[in-house]
Amino acid sequence: MDSPPSYESAAATGRTRRPATRSRGIPEATVARLPLYLRALTALSERSVPTVSSEELAAAAGVNSAKLHKDFSYLGSYGTRGVGYDVEYLVYRISRELGLTQDWPVVIVGIGNLGAALANYGGFASRGFRVAALIDADEHLTGKLIGGLPVRHADELQEVVRDEQASMAVIATPAGSAQEVCDRLVAAGVTSILNFAPIGLSVPDGVDVRKVDLSIELQILAFHEQRRAGEEGEQEAQASTESRTSRPSWEEGRSGTRMSS
Repeated sequence: MDSPPSYESAAATGRTRRPATRSRGIPEATVARLPLYLRALTALSERSVPTVSSEELAAAAGVNSAKLHKDFSYLGSYGTRGVGYDVEYLVYRISRELGLTQDWPVVIVGIGNLGAALANYGGFASRGFRVAALIDADEHLTGKLIGGLPVRHADELQEVVRDEQASMAVIATPAGSAQEVCDRLVAAGVTSILNFAPIGLSVPDGVDVRKVDLSIELQILAFHEQRRAGEEGEQEAQASTESRTSRPSWEEGRSGTRMSS
């Protein structure tokens, strides 16, 4: 790959960088939960469920009702007492807040096993995302069709981003090349990056990065499994101790009852 242009050169793309702070003042924690609500609401909509209570929706999204009410207050939606929330209206409001009412072209860089799997995933389009281009540094992959798209060479990265007007990109490269790819994407005008590479990325203000590290998620699951196994072991030990120290009921009955003549 060529050396990455400076961040200032991104101004030549004519793109307007988003400010680092959110204009609507919605907390990041709330933004992270909005897709959970949307997934639950979409499932209800597909079953033609017209309304849902806060308790039912909170349970489906894996949060408590108080947190749900607080999150929805940022959307200006409080529901109707005794009726609940209008499912279709909330689907629309959350989709609009997340920017899913428009088409988002996405560029995937790194077409190994993971990148190819993402390219072939059919669920992006129904959620407002269109895989617009595939990019890889391997010349043997150039021109190969994956997910219906030809793989473009990494030398074309800036041109591809400009032609597709893509502000979103997925990095699925090895860790060693991820930062360089990130620098080139940012210089080309990309302002939102989903990073699958097992490394943290350094970006300027106004660029958002979401990191997906499968090994970390497995480590968290391993922690819960270990804790669960420990709790089960303690319960078994406690039950065994109690069975040894408690007197049998028949023995208690015999010692406490005197036979009459």
